[in-house]
Amino acid sequence: MKKKTFAVDIDGTITENGGGRIHLDALEALRRLTNMGHDVIYVTGRSSVEAYLLSVFGGTKKIAVGENGGCIAMDSDDAILLGNIDECNSAFDLIKNNIEGVRKKPVFPRLTEVVLERTFDMDAARKILSENNVNVNLSDSQYAIHINSKGIDKGTGFTEIMKKFNILKDDVIAIGDSATDVPLFKVAKTSIALGNASDAVRSEATMTVSGCSGDGVLEALDKLAPTLSEV
Repeated sequence: MKKKTFAVDIDGTITENGGGRIHLDALEALRRLTNMGHDVIYVTGRSSVEAYLLSVFGGTKKIAVGENGGCIAMDSDDAILLGNIDECNSAFDLIKNNIEGVRKKPVFPRLTEVVLERTFDMDAARKILSENNVNVNLSDSQYAIHINSKGIDKGTGFTEIMKKFNILKDDVIAIGDSATDVPLFKVAKTSIALGNASDAVRSEATMTVSGCSGDGVLEALDKLAPTLSEV
């Protein structure tokens, strides 16, 4: 069996209560994949530090793509920054000054993005940004609204990992639940949308499961099991 690389979202994918509690059975299943010889890499809207620590304590490959592709943790003290937080802060100021209720979400410190509470209309914000020729990405992870540099998303972030470790698209399996995971789906041969994903997200995946969050991850891995024997 050829080694596979699993690109796995965190919130809504291996968390089970909306507040960040890890689904332990799903984590154990990902650890088993690692022990079999496959790689599991977290690709998340959370900070790369949080994802890296999860990889350390969870027993998966010690690399993480955070901030929706803007920051890659290669080691505890080695981060690759792909996004520009200054332009994201400028976009935040513009939105905040033109729309009521726009505020930052209390999160682990970010190096390349701005994270906002889900308290405003994204289409209205995009219109303001466009009218002022501010080129950034605005996305909704269902956990928060994220401002990232133009061209930065989970797909571009994970592509850097693929280049660095000579990982082929045919060997990538992506698992996620939100619109921010769709760019990641596009760089993977196999993409899996969970039961808690919207119909729009599910339509972008090559495989869907009915189970939500961690239960969905377990369901997906059961379906893939015949092709995931020891490497």
